[in-house]
Amino acid sequence: MRERTSINTNAELMHSYRTHTCGEIRPSHAGSQVRLSGWVHNRRDLGGLLFIDLRDHYGLTQLMIPKDAAFLDAMSRLPKETVIRIDGQVVTRDAQNVNPKLPTGGIEVIVQSYEVLGNVQESGLPFSVFPEEEVPEETRLRYRMLDLRRTKLHANILLRSRVIAAIRRRMTDLGFNEFQTPILTSSSPEGARDFLVPSRLHPGRFYALPQAPQQFKQLIMVSGFDRYFQVAPCFRDEDARADRSPGEFYQLDVEMSFVTQDDVFAAMEKLFTGLFPEFRPDWKMTPAPFPRIPYAETMLKYGCDKPDLRIPLEIRDGTEFFASGHFSAFADKTVRVLPVPGCADKSRKFFDNLDARAKAEGLGGLAWVTVQPDGTFKGSIAKFITPEIAPALMAKCGASAGYALFFAADKDAAKLCKVLAGIRVSLGQELGLVEPNCYRFCWITDFPMFELDDEGKVAFSHNPFSMPQGGMDALIHKNPLEIKAFQYDIVCNGIELSSGAIRNHKPDVMYKAFEIAGYGQEVVDQKFGGMINAFKLGAPPHGGIAPGVDRIVMLLADEPNIREVIAFPMNQRAQDLMMGAPSEVTPKQLRELNIKIDVREK
Repeated sequence: MRERTSINTNAELMHSYRTHTCGEIRPSHAGSQVRLSGWVHNRRDLGGLLFIDLRDHYGLTQLMIPKDAAFLDAMSRLPKETVIRIDGQVVTRDAQNVNPKLPTGGIEVIVQSYEVLGNVQESGLPFSVFPEEEVPEETRLRYRMLDLRRTKLHANILLRSRVIAAIRRRMTDLGFNEFQTPILTSSSPEGARDFLVPSRLHPGRFYALPQAPQQFKQLIMVSGFDRYFQVAPCFRDEDARADRSPGEFYQLDVEMSFVTQDDVFAAMEKLFTGLFPEFRPDWKMTPAPFPRIPYAETMLKYGCDKPDLRIPLEIRDGTEFFASGHFSAFADKTVRVLPVPGCADKSRKFFDNLDARAKAEGLGGLAWVTVQPDGTFKGSIAKFITPEIAPALMAKCGASAGYALFFAADKDAAKLCKVLAGIRVSLGQELGLVEPNCYRFCWITDFPMFELDDEGKVAFSHNPFSMPQGGMDALIHKNPLEIKAFQYDIVCNGIELSSGAIRNHKPDVMYKAFEIAGYGQEVVDQKFGGMINAFKLGAPPHGGIAPGVDRIVMLLADEPNIREVIAFPMNQRAQDLMMGAPSEVTPKQLRELNIKIDVREK
């Protein structure tokens, strides 16, 4: 449909679709003839006077269709999200009609002609773009192109673009060079399942999509380059979480030659202390240098290796106070205490709910006492806080009147950590203790090199390519479970942004480390042949890190779910509902790849 009036005499001289964007026109354009294109965002009929908000990528412009326009009725029936082009004249709004919330709120465009460029199906939209009503996530993902038109999500994806551009600019300013690494590579045991790609030219053989460019970025250092970065796609066949997208994600991959751990920290702190204030200047941020918390300390104080430092609660070890056995339920167990201010006046139900939660998560319960104004204790184990232990316990916990002390005991310290970490965060949120509008960073350092797996065997606990602290001497003479690695994480607001390490660049040390983890030299040569052979040709000391781009944007957008900052994410079951992936392929494609499908019954 296309209608014109004779007013717009210069229409044929205009661009086919627009002279201005919908976010561009100001009162200074009054009297100008303009052409705009966009989506019908909203429509208001005020007694025969029709107003339409036209939206494009850049903003909104209010259109006014005169009462005597021949196309008034037709435009009044345009469904929302119809794509149209209009020609018209800019006029200023009366003072009482100015909309200060819009950059274009001082003007409107009197429509002189219009054309429909893109129709909406007769059955209508699967959900409303405006107003932004609640929609099931499965529906949003199935019609993601429609979802992306909504204001908040559209802004998130634009933010992502600007953040990535800023990262590239800042990394270049810090002396880093951007290189690309292969997408089709070999399978290697790096912690998650690989996505495999069959080779047509080599029947029975497979490529793997990179879980990370780990080996390649180290090989770049061996190749004589010094500071590398890449906004790298990574592919891992793992389950979804609120802060992890299944299938694929992007990371800022970084590697540096001739560096210590301190050098890596300094480079990343320069990046983050510039990047975060650039996009959130009104939020507070941890100044550099960021706090460094050894792994053993963070597991004790916060129960996890990604502490949310906005919450001013710390767990204490209370084992010593019950070592005498005077409280049999805690005898011969590790005891942890979580002191929390402002809880002494909470109801019994408040404490019972926490006790029930601890039991549901595998502990015997969560005992508690409250500290009264006179210094006495009330609660489920008050009689066991004897005068002999009370002063030292209070001092260790930094507790005073009004506090509640929560106690948990178990022979499995790891279980204690897991349960109390969650309770600490929940209490911080419920009691309003979370510091608002801030980014609290820290480094977690000194990770154990090895741990025991589910079968009781020694296994790598982190990155197998990390340099053990103490080098070969430590591998030979120390208990493997006591060896620490030059491994580190950077954490912000309880979200692990990245892991990193100073790399093991010495073949003899690498062979020994893998031997301790149960892998012979032949396995190392087979799985990591390209890298181990390169190390035999002169490799520099090097280290790196790989902050998650999706998680950085999630923090800057203040979004709790990572799918809200990814343009086309999969759902939690690793399905692309919009494109229908994963999908079956044709028998011809399978024959070309020499593959036969044999689906096992679950």
